[in-house]
Amino acid sequence: MGRRERQVVLVAFDGMQALDLVGPADVFDGATRLVAGDAAYRLVVATPDGRAVRTGSGLRIAADAALPDITAAGIDTLVAAGGLSFEGALADVRLVESVRRLAPAARRTCSVCSGAFLLAAAGVLDGRRATTHWAACAELARRYPSIRVEADRIFVRDGAVFTSAGVTAGMDLALALVEDDHGPEVARTVARWLVMFVQRPGGQSQFSERLALAAPSGSPIRAVLDEVVADPAGDHRVPSLARRAAVSERHLTRIFAEQVQTTPARFVERVRVEAARSLLEAERLPVDAVAARCGFGSAETMRRAFLRVLGVGPTDYRARFGRAERSAA
Repeated sequence: MGRRERQVVLVAFDGMQALDLVGPADVFDGATRLVAGDAAYRLVVATPDGRAVRTGSGLRIAADAALPDITAAGIDTLVAAGGLSFEGALADVRLVESVRRLAPAARRTCSVCSGAFLLAAAGVLDGRRATTHWAACAELARRYPSIRVEADRIFVRDGAVFTSAGVTAGMDLALALVEDDHGPEVARTVARWLVMFVQRPGGQSQFSERLALAAPSGSPIRAVLDEVVADPAGDHRVPSLARRAAVSERHLTRIFAEQVQTTPARFVERVRVEAARSLLEAERLPVDAVAARCGFGSAETMRRAFLRVLGVGPTDYRARFGRAERSAA
């Protein structure tokens, strides 16, 4: 039999983030080196006019084709890159209309980082679940209220539409697509080559929870926030936090209220819940083991925290979003 190739169209534009395109491209290329001749990937960089684009960092990326010339029927995977300059992309009628035309015919349509805005502008995300870079999730939800934005996910699959979180999360998404196409062994081998996780531990909250806080650079709690996110299971009782911040317990509570708009205990609880969510999604550890690993005193304490923060218990959460459930889906 002849070589059967999966055409991957990478949508590029001026000002895009280079890694949004080359990261997934390297993942697909790694898989092709393992499965060449058997559903390998053929990468096509497509721009609005077929000309090279200049990324936000100044790097130039050559184009293989103009988006208007791409035949919809030949696409296996459509990938829309993002970047800080995505507003210019949204104003490009050729770009938006091309995505609107190509997406329905592709076997699957994906976005990396703020590329979700491009899919949203083209109507691809209407009524769907989606994610984007943590810093842009609120804006995506505000502009497109029909989208159910899941801010802490590394990537979200809703039918044949996939969206990923910021920048390097596009590689996580591409690796998951490779696993869907060619199985876990190929995905593991590609991950080893690229020195990355097959499935990244944690959601993007491990990056956003701390970074989204308003504590100024000179705040005594800046280092404390970092320590809680880095080690959710540590001793983060108020006396310990106050001692590490070199302030009184009363003053610590006041700083949290003024700069983080919550209490120390509620901040720690939320970080631990996010860490537990990630383990429940990715691992088959018993619930009590997850509770211990994430700093909860018991499974019952974790259950109550989940109900307060998420409105659902750990067991029900795993049943909905755990790895086994996703594989069955």
